[in-house]
Amino acid sequence: MSRCLRVGLVGAGVARSHAEAYRRLPGLYQLRAVCSLDETRGRDLCDDLGRSGEAPDFTTDFDALLRRSDLDLIDICTPPASHFALARAAVASGRDVICEKPLFASLAELDEMARLLDGSGRVLMPIFQYRFGTGLRKLRHLLALGLAGRPILTTIETHWWRGPDYYAVPWRGKWASELGGGLLGHAIHAHDMLTAVHGPVSELFAFGATLVNPIETEDTAALSLRMANGSLAALSMTLGSRREISRLRFCFHDLVAESITDPYAPARDPWRFSAEEPEHQARIDAALAEVAELPDGYERQFALFHAALADGAEPPVTLADARRSLELVTAAYHSARTGTRVRLPIAPDHPLYRGWLP
Repeated sequence: MSRCLRVGLVGAGVARSHAEAYRRLPGLYQLRAVCSLDETRGRDLCDDLGRSGEAPDFTTDFDALLRRSDLDLIDICTPPASHFALARAAVASGRDVICEKPLFASLAELDEMARLLDGSGRVLMPIFQYRFGTGLRKLRHLLALGLAGRPILTTIETHWWRGPDYYAVPWRGKWASELGGGLLGHAIHAHDMLTAVHGPVSELFAFGATLVNPIETEDTAALSLRMANGSLAALSMTLGSRREISRLRFCFHDLVAESITDPYAPARDPWRFSAEEPEHQARIDAALAEVAELPDGYERQFALFHAALADGAEPPVTLADARRSLELVTAAYHSARTGTRVRLPIAPDHPLYRGWLP
């Protein structure tokens, strides 16, 4: 029988979604404690969880959380600027770690975490829950079967709305605390789906602007990419779209895959997979019928993480996956500021390797 992992959850915002996923996996996880500097929100979260089962303990003291002897896993859901310090302390305490996006504030921090983990026996899993939607899984299944053909062009639109109320939260819209704008905190999921399908980016050119709200960080951007597999991609992001959509369109030689436009769940079904020839469409349809409907999002990522720990395997999202995500962001900020094309991967001698904050 698999061991039930005892979780300490840090944060009380997006942490709610994590807590709900743990509750749907009762044989795999038990949420033992919540830690939040916002005592009102943290206690409210514990009270709400208590109404459907045993309420976790609450604390505002992260060090006290780490001193507990009954936790196997620390799950970090705090504002981005705090991620590295909290994750480093959790690993040092002998716990495995889950950490929300964006993972860290620089590629240097990510590479330092890789060194800390090496030989420690501990595992850190970044959060990219969009990867586990059925629509995206279907596309990856077709690719694995060789039914897509040569990749040609991908277009991704992340067009959301964020007004003044959103930025009333003190840490949002500021470089020092949010670390970036829409490229880092909003479009990062869709852009991760791009690299999940096509692999790494080889070069990039970007424009970025602040056109919607009076904030420090960017809220609109347009990026042109060449992927390492030779295909091209065009990415657009704005937080000024009154009609919110996320849309991904993958053009291959032998099919086109188009996502739904749900802004916050574009990886879910029903995707459209179109071929020109009826015979090839029939092959695609038969392959799609092989993909089972499964829980997606956090629940699926957490279930796969538990299985990976039990088997001593890599987690379903790795530090290498997070590095590709942060490389894209680093390159985009550098390109937008310098007006130059940026080649990837980003090495330690790059000007923004240790951070992209202005």
